[in-house]
Amino acid sequence: MIASAASAQDAVSACLITKTDTNPFFVKMKEGATAKAKELGVTLKSYAGKIDGDSESQVAAIESCIADGAKGILIAASDTAGIVPSVKKARDAGLLVIALDTPLQPVDAADATFATDNLLAGKLIGQWAAATMGDKAKDAKIGFLDLTPSQPSVDVLRDQGFMMGFGIDTKDPNKIGDEDDPRIVGHDVTNGNEEGGRKAMENLLQKDNSINVIHTINEPAAVGAYQALKAVGLESQVLIVSVDGGCPGVKSVQEGVIGATSQQYPLQMAALGVEAIKKFADTGEKPKPTEGKDFFDTGVALVTDKPVQGVESIDVKTGLDKCWG
Repeated sequence: MIASAASAQDAVSACLITKTDTNPFFVKMKEGATAKAKELGVTLKSYAGKIDGDSESQVAAIESCIADGAKGILIAASDTAGIVPSVKKARDAGLLVIALDTPLQPVDAADATFATDNLLAGKLIGQWAAATMGDKAKDAKIGFLDLTPSQPSVDVLRDQGFMMGFGIDTKDPNKIGDEDDPRIVGHDVTNGNEEGGRKAMENLLQKDNSINVIHTINEPAAVGAYQALKAVGLESQVLIVSVDGGCPGVKSVQEGVIGATSQQYPLQMAALGVEAIKKFADTGEKPKPTEGKDFFDTGVALVTDKPVQGVESIDVKTGLDKCWG
């Protein structure tokens, strides 16, 4: 009995806190964390916001993780600045806090960040869209379907990255909406889901129904945008690009709904995060960032069946083989 009690006391526990538990991206993230936790003998508890942007539920989850004596927290934060006081409380209590996918503001508010290079992900789809349009890019009518009003870092990085890739002056690259390029029709928010994408697309079409390029924060928002365009017969007029590279999203590229998407790897992100918490619990060692970056880069690849010169990409078949590994 004494040995058993000691074993239970020494067991490593960890928490995964995602933005939602319905978005396929975070479902895959949970899958990766759960599998790695089982492999390493780590007890994992999972929490999620009710919708993307629900920071209150994430704050409550951090409190629960501290109270439960977890060794570490993996979090994809909805409010990347607003969550920082809660993250500090967890770190002060001795927990390792790793941001997944979405860097905190400031990035060093977490002990480490395991993420896609979201700025590069945005640049890739921006470069691809500009090259695909060719001479017409200079007269493009562009709409941006972003995430939430709080402008979390992942939202800003993808949005501003697209602009850089397309050739738009971002003004302040840490802020969405201060640009004055006449090609920009407007921005709207989607909460990262289909319904939000559909409503945001409808709003932008009311501003200007000659829109011909749409940047979307993720593939559920892209599918919603396509539905809104199809409802008014404009789906063939608009080039939609996105970020995520999930299996459903890559199939949307295959079907022509999305022109190109930047693929990221959430299963790997979460698995690496669990490994880092276990190592921290065993040795006290914290993970180190990729050389030359302030985060650990888990990779990104542009997926399209319509490659353009000067922009490296993989085809849909390869994207389906790799989706969310």
